[in-house]
Amino acid sequence: MKKMENKNVGFLILGISLIMSLIVFLFDKILRQNLGLTCSHGSSCGMYSSLNIQTYVSFAIVGIIFLIGIYLIFSKPREKIVIQKVKEKVKVKKLDLSGLDEFEKRIVEYIQSENGAVFQRTLMEKFEIGKVKTTRTLDKLEAKQIIERKRRGMNNIIVLKK
Repeated sequence: MKKMENKNVGFLILGISLIMSLIVFLFDKILRQNLGLTCSHGSSCGMYSSLNIQTYVSFAIVGIIFLIGIYLIFSKPREKIVIQKVKEKVKVKKLDLSGLDEFEKRIVEYIQSENGAVFQRTLMEKFEIGKVKTTRTLDKLEAKQIIERKRRGMNNIIVLKK
């Protein structure tokens, strides 16, 4: 399934709003003709005022949909940051791991093996640990200034400090 960009969705919504405005216009025209034939009071008939209100509300809704389309066309798409593995390893400075417990050392070594950056979700899956333990471990490593967390959407990227 192909993802649509904001711009394409915006143009699609603009097209839909234009079609909807044409439908509202034609419907209004047909109703006015029918009112002219059936209402015996002429233009003072109360049905004309309710028709006007319905037409204005319909065009207001179409206008809101049109504005949403314009917004989507001109809004920036969400940035996607992808960590790509490089074939040759990036040299990461030798870290002092002496003050860390065994689990923290394993985490740091794994991040080093992934060229110094990894998603937090990947750590949780690799080490089969829960969110709380992951957060606490990363808090300790961040306090020791070994790593830093960078927020990316609904996930964090864990990066070794250089």
